[in-house]
Amino acid sequence: MYTQAMDTAAREGHASASGLAPTEREQRFEARIAAGEYVEPKDWMPDHYRRTLVRQISQHAHSEIVGMLPEGNWITRAPTLKRKAILLAKVQDEGGHGLYLYAAAETLGTSRDEMIEALHTGQAKYSSIFNYPTLTWADVGVIGWLVDGAAIMNQIPLCRCSYGPYARAMIRVCREESFHQRQGFDALYAMMSQGTQAQRDMVQDAVNRWWWPSLMMFGPPDGESTHSEQSMRWGIKRIGNDELRQKFIDAAVEQAKVLGVDLPDPQLKWNPERGHHDHGAIDWDEFWRVVGGDGPCNRDRLAARVRARDDGAWVREAAMAHARKRAACDAAAQAA
Repeated sequence: MYTQAMDTAAREGHASASGLAPTEREQRFEARIAAGEYVEPKDWMPDHYRRTLVRQISQHAHSEIVGMLPEGNWITRAPTLKRKAILLAKVQDEGGHGLYLYAAAETLGTSRDEMIEALHTGQAKYSSIFNYPTLTWADVGVIGWLVDGAAIMNQIPLCRCSYGPYARAMIRVCREESFHQRQGFDALYAMMSQGTQAQRDMVQDAVNRWWWPSLMMFGPPDGESTHSEQSMRWGIKRIGNDELRQKFIDAAVEQAKVLGVDLPDPQLKWNPERGHHDHGAIDWDEFWRVVGGDGPCNRDRLAARVRARDDGAWVREAAMAHARKRAACDAAAQAA
């Protein structure tokens, strides 16, 4: 979900990737990584490491902010006051996650304005999962259960990322995401155990639509990830896409039994020899099409973010004017 940015061009400043012998500084840097030390903002780091982190962390931040849109669409239509309050809290959390992550990326020398401009112009990506529509209230629950469940599986290893600010930000993010996953499961369980047949059908329909996109969140197969080996050596990526996807599937199968829903994969079955569930083929053509901007809601999501930025310009300008006025008053007071 947040590792597609690792597949960056080898020419971007990393000597060993371009076939040149690593410098002494690079050797010391890699020795620190191998020893499990954290890299901090003022530490020397290879340009390729820095750029990879900027791409990954900013993509993660964009995903949190864009991810507010599918569920925010249902805040005014939540079925009860309780569910509305829970959803409001969750969407607010996602905004906070974006703030933590933009701040972490800024420590690498890039500005938030640059990152947001890259998002708005299509240069930067966000998770493909947020380009699918939320058609019913059950979609909100399924996003909590499956999408946030997949996000947690992706994000827990990031708490041990070699870049300190990112790792520390992820500790709080993961705690809050676990709440999001539980609230989604709880909403679905209420509908499946206490709801009408129409509500149960609505849950099953939502599961059918979100299952495969949720599996795509882990990214393409490891064999198609060009620079995974380098990223693993640098401690940015701790666990491969395929292993994370498998862990998610194994957990989701058992959770689906509790809910009483069927997962839409006729080839999904337990393999005693592997000790894992086998599953059907994922439509990677659809994945790359959505990543490339041709998903059901790509244009709507991006337009909403651009509109929000433009509509909020006066707030930012007013805040900056106030800050300048406050600084001038403080300077005058000190001079007196």
